[in-house]
Amino acid sequence: MSVAAPETPAFSRYHYDVMARAIETVDRLGPQATLTEIAAAMDMSPAHFQRLFSRWAGVSPKRYQQYLTLDHARALLRERFTTLETAHATGLSGTGRLHDLFLRWEAMAPGDYATGGAGLEIAWGWFDSPFGAALVMGTDRGICGIAFSAETTEDAAMDDLVSRWPAARYREDRAALSAWVDAAFGVSGEARLVLIGAPFQIKVWEALMRVPSGHVTTYSEIASAIGHPKAVRAVGTAVGRNPISLLIPCHRALRKSGGLGGYHWGLPVKRAILAWESARTEA
Repeated sequence: MSVAAPETPAFSRYHYDVMARAIETVDRLGPQATLTEIAAAMDMSPAHFQRLFSRWAGVSPKRYQQYLTLDHARALLRERFTTLETAHATGLSGTGRLHDLFLRWEAMAPGDYATGGAGLEIAWGWFDSPFGAALVMGTDRGICGIAFSAETTEDAAMDDLVSRWPAARYREDRAALSAWVDAAFGVSGEARLVLIGAPFQIKVWEALMRVPSGHVTTYSEIASAIGHPKAVRAVGTAVGRNPISLLIPCHRALRKSGGLGGYHWGLPVKRAILAWESARTEA
């Protein structure tokens, strides 16, 4: 599968910690706050803050605040709910990628997962991303893991990914991954993914990759799309076990009620990603 999206500027290198503080400030001051008040709370001039925030989000801080409301998830379900079978049949999956990248993916044989990754050599490194420090892991075939540490710790992110393939050999090697990471976070080039999981999990992850950027689906819709309409709980577990955050967009899976549901790397990150995608889609 290969897909492309419009070019993403180099804002992806801007540190998410600053943007997370800005989002918290926008939240705390409320919709009536002026740009001057928000910038003052950030210890920045209004012009500088507006420029930095708009470069990251694609819209103004005031506009972004609308996408952060709890009602936004429900609005997405009303207005941008994706029926996965239709999306796949009409080629909408081609718009599902976040950035300017060509994405190719393959699933490893079930045995690679069943043996805990025995015989695999996995390179790892830390990289900047639009949502903070990201731990990226990959084999010689492609990226197999992306973890965010903004709401956890770097040690917790490392332990989490390593625990998925405990028998693999690991080496720190940013250079081996950098070209794929540049593409994954929207700089340039082609990103390759390799899905290492149980067969049911991989079916769920494949379905997630059909959801276009700026759109959402539900756990029950995923269950129906993979031919297991009663397995909603199992689908939710598989979504939560997705090791490749952002690129396999588990953040686009919501509860049928419009609630955010869970997110393995922290609900604040899920909320920020959904708002960020919506802002850039409309911008």
